[in-house]
Amino acid sequence: MTKVYKLYNQIKHYEWGSSVILPEFLGLVNEKALPFAELWMGTHSGSPSQVEQNGKLINLAEVSGELPFLFKLLAVENPLSIQVHPEKEQAVSGFKLEEEKGIPLSAPNRTYKDANEKSEIICALLPFKLMAGFRDFSLIIEAFNELSSAADQIKDFISSLTTLLKNNLLLDFLKKLFSISKDEMEYLCKIILSAEIDKTLFAQTGFAVSREQWELMKQFAKLYPNDIAVLSPLYLNVLTLQPGQAVFIPAGILHAYISGFAVELMNNSDNVLRGGLTSKYVNISELLKILKFKTFIPQIINPDTKNIFCYDTPCDFNLTVIKNEKSLDNKQFNDSVCTNRVCTNKVCKNRVCIVTEGEVSADGFIFKKGESFYVPKETENLPLAGNFSLYTASSA
Repeated sequence: MTKVYKLYNQIKHYEWGSSVILPEFLGLVNEKALPFAELWMGTHSGSPSQVEQNGKLINLAEVSGELPFLFKLLAVENPLSIQVHPEKEQAVSGFKLEEEKGIPLSAPNRTYKDANEKSEIICALLPFKLMAGFRDFSLIIEAFNELSSAADQIKDFISSLTTLLKNNLLLDFLKKLFSISKDEMEYLCKIILSAEIDKTLFAQTGFAVSREQWELMKQFAKLYPNDIAVLSPLYLNVLTLQPGQAVFIPAGILHAYISGFAVELMNNSDNVLRGGLTSKYVNISELLKILKFKTFIPQIINPDTKNIFCYDTPCDFNLTVIKNEKSLDNKQFNDSVCTNRVCTNKVCKNRVCIVTEGEVSADGFIFKKGESFYVPKETENLPLAGNFSLYTASSA
């Protein structure tokens, strides 16, 4: 029985990707300076991984069956869209409706690419900045009130927003926010990009709008002028993950990835509802159906000092990092996805592995940095050797 299959994966050249980070990681020459945004590992029909069998390449699903997860490398140079992903019932309903309407999967206005929910865990390989989840309402109100002090022409509009939040009407707050007129948005962007703003917002200590939030808003205003999502740093949590740190983002939570390099593990889905910071299709009405209207504070997962650490999730998949300087016996590898004391998946199988440092020997193969492989669920004896770090995605 084959114990290991080398993966041949596809790369997504989305406009927000880096022309340097992922090519360097994979040891590729990027002569055309294309943006390398994502590398997909898994069985999703949008970009399935392949393996070699009997001298030819076949889709991974032919040997693994459909995997319940999609594993990615993410290299972010410019912000991704502000977005949210559906839960299972929402995905099934949305996919069915768009199929009945005859919207092609490749159509720019296609929202549901499959009938799967999508929660995800993101783990930094390099410092990784993101926004995720609504801040405490009181903090949002303070930030918008402070913005109001620099935006005389739309004080009434901002006041109407904060009044809705004071009454815990987050849905109405967002509807009002997205209803801003073009003239009001042009005025706001002018304020945000004005050199005079520092004198107004940052002339005092204890300000409610941080320098980090304001710099992000300026970046967004330059990239996407007149997009209301330039205000998102005021109502979403902004955080930067250091290498090894991770956060889990459930379906229904508004978020956006801003910069950095990371591994990402999610349900086997490509369903995205966008709300701004993008030139792609934006569907606000559908986004508002999917969103969870509550405060969400992302909890950063810090790995301990062990060589093996499981980033446990409430989903039917888990992410594990393995760092090794010698051999790793079979029992250690079999148990490696269950080292977290809160892990509930006691028998995790169907592993996809990506080497992030060094090289690893497995089943007669040598896998170097940037290379990945699949370990079938039937595999019972697979010692690993080498000086390496690798991340594994696994399912029950």
